[in-house]
Amino acid sequence: MKSLILCTMLLFTNLAFAELAIVVHPSNDSNFDESVINRIYTGKEKSFSNGNKVIPLSQEANSAVTEEFNSKVLSKTSSQLKAYWSKLIFTGKGTPPKELESDAEVIKMVAANPDTIGFVSAAAVSDNVKVVLTF
Repeated sequence: MKSLILCTMLLFTNLAFAELAIVVHPSNDSNFDESVINRIYTGKEKSFSNGNKVIPLSQEANSAVTEEFNSKVLSKTSSQLKAYWSKLIFTGKGTPPKELESDAEVIKMVAANPDTIGFVSAAAVSDNVKVVLTF
């Protein structure tokens, strides 16, 4: 019984500390740092440093990777972020990132559109996208 509990705890510990990768289209030569990513995902930055319009992609709000992104990158809980976006939507000042279902969907969309940016589990990254930051 103790070993089962220990194994379960280790599994969740690994999930809670999974590395995240911020990915863009391979042709995107913009500059990125944590501040830029934060501004993009809070609707304060509307374009990449190369001048192209930015289309941020997210994953479902209840996914582990989204929870990790919100905590590590935005320093917000899901409920704080939901309240933030509700206010911006209500006042007509912003639109939240498009939510996709999985790492694979984010990678597929980013690989197909140079104006997108997304976050995925680092283990899911493929050669179809470029990693610009990891957390």
